[in-house]
Amino acid sequence: MTTPAMIPFIHPSGDTAGLVVADAMIRCPKTHDLDTGVNEIRAFFEDDHVHMALIVAPDRRLVTTIERPDLPASSPGLSTAAELGTLAGRTADPAQALDVVTAGLLRARRRRLAVVDDSGRLLGLLCLKRDGSGYCSDDGIRERQMGRAFAAYRA
Repeated sequence: MTTPAMIPFIHPSGDTAGLVVADAMIRCPKTHDLDTGVNEIRAFFEDDHVHMALIVAPDRRLVTTIERPDLPASSPGLSTAAELGTLAGRTADPAQALDVVTAGLLRARRRRLAVVDDSGRLLGLLCLKRDGSGYCSDDGIRERQMGRAFAAYRA
């Protein structure tokens, strides 16, 4: 299987010149509260489209990001998932140049960055598509959810 880092990034418009992270981010990512349990995060990761869990405080400040490798095999002594993960290397400024951030993602072999403002408030999620052809969109996510709901209804 080809990894996203081996595929050149192509923005849907064909050009990333002048675009910033805010132009490509998902504006309503799924978030989790501070009291979310580790097992809830494990269940969240059962969806293969999910690559990052975002834990936020009531004021929308991003507390941590969690990826599958951050989850311990067992979690005795952990009261919440907020004790896991990190923000280091997992956030982007909405005003950063999209082509620069994309190049960094590809070098690091990453596909997700939480987008935060200067105060650390979560604004969105930058999600590079699996095939490297562009970024996921709010519309695309809604379509996938509707497709799943329809499939479940038909079953």
